[in-house]
Amino acid sequence: EKGVTSIGYEAFYEFTNLTSVTIPDSVTSIGDFAFGHCDRLTSVTIPDSVTSIGYYAFGCCYRLTSVTIPDSVISIREYAFQYCSLTSVTIPDGVTSIGAFTFYNCESLTSVTIPDSVTSIGENTFGDCSSLTSVTIPDSVTSIGDSAFRFCTSLTSITIPDSVTSIGNTAFAYCWGLKGITIPDSVKSIGSLAFYDCNDLTNITIPNSVIVIGNSAFENCDNLTNIIISNSVTDIGETAFRNCKKLTDIKLSNSLTSIPKDMFVQCYALTNVTIPNSVTSIGEQAFEYCNSLASIIIPKGVESIGSRAFTGCSSLKEINADLNNQNYSSIDGILFSKDNTTLVRCPEGKKNSYEIPDGVTNIGEQAFYNCTNLTSIEIPNSVTSIGEQAFHNCTGLTSMSITNGVTQIGG
Repeated sequence: EKGVTSIGYEAFYEFTNLTSVTIPDSVTSIGDFAFGHCDRLTSVTIPDSVTSIGYYAFGCCYRLTSVTIPDSVISIREYAFQYCSLTSVTIPDGVTSIGAFTFYNCESLTSVTIPDSVTSIGENTFGDCSSLTSVTIPDSVTSIGDSAFRFCTSLTSITIPDSVTSIGNTAFAYCWGLKGITIPDSVKSIGSLAFYDCNDLTNITIPNSVIVIGNSAFENCDNLTNIIISNSVTDIGETAFRNCKKLTDIKLSNSLTSIPKDMFVQCYALTNVTIPNSVTSIGEQAFEYCNSLASIIIPKGVESIGSRAFTGCSSLKEINADLNNQNYSSIDGILFSKDNTTLVRCPEGKKNSYEIPDGVTNIGEQAFYNCTNLTSIEIPNSVTSIGEQAFHNCTGLTSMSITNGVTQIGG
């Protein structure tokens, strides 16, 4: 009734028979959980006097299909409309931030208008809004929070304004229909899983402003064919491009210091990659199952190569080390330690027979791992140790003579 100035905490919480409500002009605030779980509520009229909508105020009002948020509102708290059946929403000009989970799982929501006053989009604000087809992010927004548009499976395109400096973890993960996106020069970081499983995304350019790309940022982007990473990027997380099955070419940043673990695992179509001289380490399984990769050059700065870095690269015929590399060398496309005493890795594309050079004392761990096309290997008298899994899955190998000098054979 008239005279009421606020609707308090849990005022009508779980009033399951409430179908509609008109809030009088005297009310200035709607409290936390005020109409939460009023699961038969279909309509609500909010007057121009209201300035704040509380935490979970209309959360789980499953049948609420429309609501007009008046221009007087400056604060919408977390979970305010989660699990509602809203089809469209206009956020008023006075609102500066949209709280976490505000419209989470509003599965009928098809469009939303965000005003220029908003500076941040919170965690999971529009997460699981599976019918959302369009959204305009204004120039005032500086950050897109974790999972902000996660599982917006009907979203086909989105323009990120020049004001945005960070894209949060899983921000656009599972946006299966997203075909195009432009990352502006203002963005400095792309979070972990930011575009995870965006199956329809075909190409992307990382601008010069980006410094960090998180773990699994583009993992499972099945149709991503080309990516250019600017020279400003110094850090790329593990599994960043794992299972990008159609990725054929990638240009890496000259500021990159490491190829992390699992970075290109199952990039089956990758035919060309240039590792920049700035890289000092190649992580475990970094290129595992890149079975279209024919050759690779280990640049001069690389100090370590992780286990199974090139396993499953069935077309790889050459692993060549830069002549100036202080840790590795190559002979006939096979990778050795700098002093040529340890055979580090034979590429899986090597065929028929191979004679290990005299002077080699150690056949390293997984040195011939998965070299299925080799039929015979001759081991010289200089060899004293054979590492773990050195000949694992060499299914074409029919015979081998282990010399008297070998004192150690790994598991």
